[in-house]
Amino acid sequence: MQKFNHLSGVTLSHFGRESRLICESTNRSPRSMNYLKYLLFGLLLPALGIAKGDETPDSVATYDLEEVVVQASRVVRKADMDQYYPSAEAVENAKTGVQLLRNLMIPGLSVNDALSSISANGNDVQVRINGRVATIDQVKSLLPATIRRVEWMDNPGLRYGGATGVLNFIVANPTLGGSLMLNAQPALTTAFGFYGGNLKLNSGRSQWDLSLRYKLTNKLHAHRDYTETFRFPDGESLTRVETPLGGHVDGSGGNARLSYSYVRPDTTVLDISLYANRDFSSGTRNDGRLSLSSGVEDILLSSGDDLRGTTPGLSMYFEQHFAHNQVLAVDFGASLYVGHSSSMYLERDAESLTTITDVNTYIRDRNQAYALEADYIKHWGRSRLTAGASYNARRNRSVYENLGGSIFHQRQDQAYFFAEYFYNLGKVTLTGGLGAQYTSFLFRETGQGNHSWNLRPQFTATYTPSRTSSFRLNFTSWQSAPSLTETNITPQQTDGFQWTVGNPNLHTSTSYMLTLQYNYMFPRVAGNIGVRAFTSPDAITPTLGWSDGKLISSWENSEGLDNFSVWIAPQVTIIPEHLILSGQVTYRAERMRGTGYKLYNHDVSGMVALMGMYKGFSLTMQYQRAQRDLWGEKISWGEDISVIELAYNMKRWEFAAGMIMPFGKYDQGSKSLSPLNTNEQHMRLDMRVPYLRISYNLQWGRQKRGARKLVNAQSEADRSSAVSR
Repeated sequence: MQKFNHLSGVTLSHFGRESRLICESTNRSPRSMNYLKYLLFGLLLPALGIAKGDETPDSVATYDLEEVVVQASRVVRKADMDQYYPSAEAVENAKTGVQLLRNLMIPGLSVNDALSSISANGNDVQVRINGRVATIDQVKSLLPATIRRVEWMDNPGLRYGGATGVLNFIVANPTLGGSLMLNAQPALTTAFGFYGGNLKLNSGRSQWDLSLRYKLTNKLHAHRDYTETFRFPDGESLTRVETPLGGHVDGSGGNARLSYSYVRPDTTVLDISLYANRDFSSGTRNDGRLSLSSGVEDILLSSGDDLRGTTPGLSMYFEQHFAHNQVLAVDFGASLYVGHSSSMYLERDAESLTTITDVNTYIRDRNQAYALEADYIKHWGRSRLTAGASYNARRNRSVYENLGGSIFHQRQDQAYFFAEYFYNLGKVTLTGGLGAQYTSFLFRETGQGNHSWNLRPQFTATYTPSRTSSFRLNFTSWQSAPSLTETNITPQQTDGFQWTVGNPNLHTSTSYMLTLQYNYMFPRVAGNIGVRAFTSPDAITPTLGWSDGKLISSWENSEGLDNFSVWIAPQVTIIPEHLILSGQVTYRAERMRGTGYKLYNHDVSGMVALMGMYKGFSLTMQYQRAQRDLWGEKISWGEDISVIELAYNMKRWEFAAGMIMPFGKYDQGSKSLSPLNTNEQHMRLDMRVPYLRISYNLQWGRQKRGARKLVNAQSEADRSSAVSR
C-alpha cells in the first residue's frame, strides 16, 4: 500500500525502521535533476561571493560559562546544539510556531507550512516543546511571540531514543491572561485543507490549554501507472500491465487535546493531558484495465485500502528540582487504539462483468499501550550526567473478519536503560554514553515470539577552533524492533496468487552511524558540510519466495544496508532580515544485501528555498527533490514538492495565498527489483492546488510559563495493516 506522508498523515520511515537512510535511484528524470542543479548552482554563487567580503558580525561574540559557544544576532552554536533566536521581523511575519520555524531558514532543514511537514536531509525530525515530545499540530498552536529560541540538534543523545534530529521550541509565556489562535487553510479546487484553533487560560501558577485540529483530504483525484512481471519456479513468466481508469486518495483526520499544567519556577512542574486522535478516512482507491502477456485482455481491476480508528490517550508528567543542580523527571503515558484496517482486490471480465478474483481483508484492532520513563540529571560547572530508564508495553488484539472472526493476541515489551556524560575542555567537548535495550514479543495463540538484549553506545567530540567554525565527530547506534505487521503469522491474501505472512522469528536489528560535520558561520553565510557512513547489518527487510504455487511476501533479518553520503547545506542572507536563500545537496551511495541478492544505489537529492519579508509581506518559494529509499529489493520514493506563497500580516491577522506544485509533476511510487516480481508503480495526483489561508491571533493579559518536560514516555498503541497490491 502506497502511503502519502502529507495527504494521509502516514510518515515515511528512515534509517532502519525508525530512521532509515533514504536514497533515490539512478532512474531520476534528467530534466528535474538539471532543474535542481541550476537552482543549487545559483544558490552557491552568491555564497562564494559574499563569503569573501570584509563585513563583520552584527553583534559581539559571547562565551557560555559551561560550553564554548558563539553568539551572533541569531545563532548560538553549542557543542550539542545550535540555538536560533528569532528576529523581530521573523516573529512579526508568523502566526504559528511552524511559520516562525520556516522564517528562521535553518540550513539543511526543510519546513513546508502548506503541507505541515518538517524534515532534514530527507529524514523526519522529532519536534519538542520545552523538552517534551510534541506533534506538528502542537507546534502550530504556539504563539510566535512566546517562542524565546529554537534548539536544533542534528546529533541527539541517548535520551532521545534514536531520533536522527530534534527541534526543541523553548517557550516562555507571561504569567497571567490568555490567548486565542484560529487558522483555516482551504484549497480552492479540491477538498483539501487544514483547520485549527487553540485556547490558553491562566490562573496563578496553573494553565489550561485546549487545542483542536482537523485535516481534510477527501477523494483527491489520483491514478496509478503499474506494470509487473512474475517469474514462476518452472521458468515461465507473466507480465501484467495496468492502464489507469481513475482513483482517489483520502486522508482526513482530527485531534483534540486538553492540558493542565502547574509550574513553580525552578522547583516543580506538573502536567496532565487528555487527548484523542481520529482517522476518519485514510486510504486509496485505484481503478484500471489489465492486460496480460498470456493474451488475456480487458480485465477490469479495482483495488484499494482504508484505515479508520480512534486513539484516546493520557499523559502525566512530574519534575522536581533538588539542591546541587539535580533534577528528577518522571513521565507516564497510556493510549488505546480502536479501529479497523481493510483492503480489497477485485478482477472482473470487462464484457460479462463476471468476477475472476475477489480478495478482501478486514482487521479490527483493540490495542493498548503503556509507557513509563524516569530521568536523573546532575549538572556541574563543566560537566553533566544524565541517566534514565524506561518501559513500554503494548497489548494487541486483532480480529480477522475475513477469516471467520479469528482472534489473535500479541504482547510486546521493551525496556531501556542509559547513562550519558558530557564534559567541557575549553575548545573541545566530549560526550559519551551507553544504553541497553531489551525487546520481547509473543503471540498468545501459538506461543511463538522472540526476545533479545542489545547495547547502544554513543560518542561525540566537538572542536571549536574559532567563533566562526566548529568540527564534530559523532558515533551513534540504535535498535529497531519488529512491528506487529512484520511478525503477524496470520496469512493475508493480496490477489489471485500473492500472499503476505509475518515472520515471528525476527529479532531486533541494530544500526550504526558515524558522522563528521563542519559548521561555519561567516558574515551573511552559514551552514554545514558533512560526510556520513551508516550500516545496519541485520536490518529487517521484506523478502519474496514461492511456496505451493503462491508468491509469499514476508520479512527477514537481512545481511544489511551499507550507506555513505556527502552533503552541503548553505544559507545565504542576501538582505539582512529581508531576503534569505537556503539549500541543501546530498550525494549518497548504498549497498543492500539479503537472501539471494546484492543491490547498489547512487543518488543526488536536495532542496532550495527563498524567503523574502518586507513591511508585513512575506514571499516563500520552495522546491524539494525527494530521495529514493532502497530497502530490501525495493526502491520507494516520496513526493517531489514545490510551493509558492505570498502572505500579509496585519496586527492580529494573516492573509495568504499560495499554490502547491506550481511547477513539476507529482510522482510517488516504488520499484521492485526482485526477479520473482519485478514491478514499477507511479501514483499520480492532481496536486496543482491553489489555496488560501486566514489566521487570527489574540493575546490578553500575561500568560503562565509553559510546562517544560525533560523526559517523555512513548505510549503510542500499535495497529494492524491490511496489505494491498
